[in-house]
Order: sequence, then C-alpha cells, then structure tokens
Amino acid sequence: MSEENNQRGHRKLRIGEVISDKMNKTVVVRVRRRIRHARFKKIITVFSKCYVHDERSEAKIGDHVRIQETRPLSKNKCWRLVEVTHKAEA
Repeated sequence: MSEENNQRGHRKLRIGEVISDKMNKTVVVRVRRRIRHARFKKIITVFSKCYVHDERSEAKIGDHVRIQETRPLSKNKCWRLVEVTHKAEA
C-alpha cells in the first residue's frame, strides 16, 4: 500500500515570491525561470503568476515560498503552499 503512494506521480515544485495576499486562503506567487531564447540564444528571465492555496494564511507579501502542484482547487488555483522558506523583512 505504501509503495503505491510513493509512485503516485511526480508533482512539480517551484520556488517564488509572494506578490499578493489579499484573498482569503490564497496568495499569488511570482515564479522566475531563466531560459535560453530559441533564436537569439540569449538568456532571458520569464515570470509566471501562480495562484496558491494557503490554508493557514501564513505567507505575506515579499516572502519566498516553496509551492507544489495539486489538483484543481478552483478556476485558477492548482498549487498549494509547502513552506515559507524566507520571511520578508518588516
């Protein structure tokens, strides 16, 4: 039984910065990726905005957080908060 749970599937993990905490039990996280441009071969920075479920409302604006992919929880929300890795300075 425990072996089946371990092989349930790979869930994506991302690290990002909280840019909004105005919603109830939801934060918006900006995730940064650095990729090589296909044609010009220059390294560029691409940002993604993820809506993250925060059950205990522990993340605040400016915090760095680790998030994990999960089942769809609403129209836009399909990530959940794993941990707050670095708190923002007040």
